[in-house]
Amino acid sequence: MVSFERSEENKQRVIYNDLREYIEIVEELGELRRIDGASWQEDIGLATELLQHNEWAPCALFDKIPDYPEGYRVFSNFFGGRRQNITLGFPAHLTKFELSKLFNKAYASVVNNPLPYVTVEDGPVLENVIEDDDVDVLKFPVPLWHKEDGGRYIGTGSFNVTRDPVEGWVNVGTYRVMVQDARTVGFYISPGKHGRLHRQKFMDANEPMPVCVVVGVDPLSFLMSSSEIPYGVCEYDVMGAYRGSPVEAVIGKYTGLPFPAKAEIVLEGFCYPDRQRLEGPFGEWTGYYGNPEHNGPTLDIKAIYHRNDPIMLGCPPQRPPEEQSRYRAVVRSALLQEQVEAVGIPDIGRVWCHDCGGGRMFTAISIKQRYPGHATQAGQIASQCRLGAYAGKFVVVVDDDIDASNLEDVMWAMCFRTDPASDIDIIKSAWSTGLDPLIHPERKANGETTNSRAIINACKPFHWINKFPRVNMPDEETSRKAQERWGWLLSNNNPPS
Repeated sequence: MVSFERSEENKQRVIYNDLREYIEIVEELGELRRIDGASWQEDIGLATELLQHNEWAPCALFDKIPDYPEGYRVFSNFFGGRRQNITLGFPAHLTKFELSKLFNKAYASVVNNPLPYVTVEDGPVLENVIEDDDVDVLKFPVPLWHKEDGGRYIGTGSFNVTRDPVEGWVNVGTYRVMVQDARTVGFYISPGKHGRLHRQKFMDANEPMPVCVVVGVDPLSFLMSSSEIPYGVCEYDVMGAYRGSPVEAVIGKYTGLPFPAKAEIVLEGFCYPDRQRLEGPFGEWTGYYGNPEHNGPTLDIKAIYHRNDPIMLGCPPQRPPEEQSRYRAVVRSALLQEQVEAVGIPDIGRVWCHDCGGGRMFTAISIKQRYPGHATQAGQIASQCRLGAYAGKFVVVVDDDIDASNLEDVMWAMCFRTDPASDIDIIKSAWSTGLDPLIHPERKANGETTNSRAIINACKPFHWINKFPRVNMPDEETSRKAQERWGWLLSNNNPPS
């Protein structure tokens, strides 16, 4: 039995090695609900959506799913509550801003010092090997996550493993995967992603691309696979460095690709240049069906590997704020702050990529104003540096008395410190995504996936900042005194004796 240890030290230490150990830990933490009898057709998707929109909701483990054997399970909503800190290897008591800063520091260190994965001959994932005519991906209780989805998506909390046919490096990336039939799945990869670059090289050479889809994996490995790892670096090596021990991988019989020895479910096969089928639509992280169904590549499955009583990790995108946007906010905020500071913008307080914008489209940045134009400079850089450029839309710059990670604080500053006619700058033709529902279908068809950006100056006017009306709220010391003396009024506790 894995025990949960609370450390008061703000030190990174991942205390689980696979999905099953993670589930034990969050259950001991009191943040797991076991649910029996939910249907794949509707119940699992509805319950997951309900949970994901509440940051403090528990995670769910679905079992005894009708039409499937007991023990064939689905696990969802892992990134929430105190467990989001545990997921990233930090103490449960940290605030989200503290978590973002500490995670970014640890992550930057391991990206620059990857630990190569090691191959092993055996592992739990090889407990069941299904090949040839016995292959049936629908032996697993794949949910219909959203009512209007074009099919059942086995790949949401998953990653695809590919290898560059020219340079030889292995990429591990998160791309949605839809069941086509018992032996075929389709997957969508956005342009520019590393897996898409690999696939294009195979397509250009008119050769089939080897692919492994890892469906059941621990949350840290999944999140690392969906992070922005530098080109040419294998995500397995970053996962291992973050944990402090190399990922153990077995080699696929058909593709020669590595996949985790402790994975729950793995699909192995080939993507052929001339085999395409309709994929989608799928409810995406914007909260819309941003792209219609399209003809996309398919994976012909040659083998399925799975553990006894396999667990599928589900992480379907929903209308934000939800699970994926919470993770993006934690991962992206501190990194964006680093990039803004790296170009010489002084006195940055906090940067936060808010959940409501999917962790991308609504960013707030607080500064201590030092000179005229400081706010404009900070906002422009935050909107166009590497991390802020893709799929952004609004950047709000606030003074250092505003908590940029608190949405209500930011909106208060916007309402009372912004003059719409003079304090909003617009950038046109910025880098966006076809998932943006505001981009017209004809523009998407022509590859015109750009948008505009609003840089909102919600700071006190610098040239008369000393004459700006005083704020009607207590300072930090007074607020702390109020909390200590009267905080019991906000709880179910009796007043202190």
